[in-house]
Amino acid sequence: MGLWDVEQVLGLAPDAASAKAGQGLARAEKWSEAGASDRAVWGLCQGSGKQPYQTAVDLSGSAYKCSCPSRKFPCKHALGLMLLNAAGEVRPGDEPDWVKTWVDQRAARADQPERKPGEVADPIAAQQRAVRRADRVSSGMAELKGWLDDQVRVGLGGFDQRAYTELSRLAARMVDAQAPGVAGAVRRAAGVVGRGHGWPGELLEELSLVHLIVSAHDRLADLPPTLADTVQSRIGWSTETARVLAEGEKVHDDWLVLGRVIEPDDRLTVRRVWLRGATTGRLGLILTFAAAGRPLDPLPARPGEYVPGTLSFYPGALPMRALLTQTDPRQPAPRPSGFTAHQALTSYVESLAADPWNERWPLVLQDVRPARHGDGWALVDAGGDALELLPGWDAWKLLAVSAGDPITVAGEWNRAGLRPMTCWHGDRPVIL
Repeated sequence: MGLWDVEQVLGLAPDAASAKAGQGLARAEKWSEAGASDRAVWGLCQGSGKQPYQTAVDLSGSAYKCSCPSRKFPCKHALGLMLLNAAGEVRPGDEPDWVKTWVDQRAARADQPERKPGEVADPIAAQQRAVRRADRVSSGMAELKGWLDDQVRVGLGGFDQRAYTELSRLAARMVDAQAPGVAGAVRRAAGVVGRGHGWPGELLEELSLVHLIVSAHDRLADLPPTLADTVQSRIGWSTETARVLAEGEKVHDDWLVLGRVIEPDDRLTVRRVWLRGATTGRLGLILTFAAAGRPLDPLPARPGEYVPGTLSFYPGALPMRALLTQTDPRQPAPRPSGFTAHQALTSYVESLAADPWNERWPLVLQDVRPARHGDGWALVDAGGDALELLPGWDAWKLLAVSAGDPITVAGEWNRAGLRPMTCWHGDRPVIL
């Protein structure tokens, strides 16, 4: 028992949503008939069906078994069970028959040829689970489409009186339909309601993106394969890490670490590290997760340095997220070249043409100065064009580095503005 600690368990999560859901299930009251032996840990977790899900983890081989319909591997139930065990809240016990049979069968196959990376133990069962989930997603998408069509017919007048409640209900329904990506998009729409004078326009924009993902789901079979991968990812389907390493597009380069953004909350800390290839110019994103209060994995290099290695990209029309295999120690790097404000926005627009749901985009701005912009700040280039900084962002460190001189700034852009990550004073990077 106790083969993994909390960080190691969260490192097994296929995505942030799974890690967060697993933490929510890491409570003793969520489980019945839980136990552990020197070979396995197991338990029953009540889900949305009548029968609780049977969940087991083989401690000798990092294998997972769960009767839930999730396509993710490991699923949230396996993650929750391992987190519970890591906390020392699973007592030793005798393996029930269904666990003993499964572990014995795995032991009997130990001498057989090893499976290829990403290959599942029981492809027929995995396919059946995938079909059941696809049916749930389709049902949820149909319900959401009907609701959106109703809003178009009746209009949004007076919608502020019922918007948040209805959108929150729809988000919960999308979770039940196993479409967590769509649930997150609906929650973002709910968060816009009543926020500032221009919220009706922002709400319409968010609902338009939701409608676009629903329409794309209806035409999934007709879409180009890369765009279909993007749509499935935005809906909430995940790609196993082993499959990305085995089959993902691989690009070798000296990767400049443009910067990192850390977003903590009360349960999960997410870190985004943005990279740019010195030779290829390719952009990459490395996501890292950790339980609240726990340290994140060390950075492969500091912002402003090169990390030689190979990126294995997740599939999609705009491949950005990747897994890094570092081949050599980090190296110093010169100040990077950058864009004007107009060129930077053009690159963002081009990214939206490939992936309309793209939320964030890394930008490197060259020869810009921080300047006041209304109640906030902006970065102004030599031609007088500017990009707004995120509302409320503290620009004083940026001002101290610039001292009125033009500087190079790497930042993360979204529709709310630019979040600076790193700037350069000469060739010396300064983390913001």
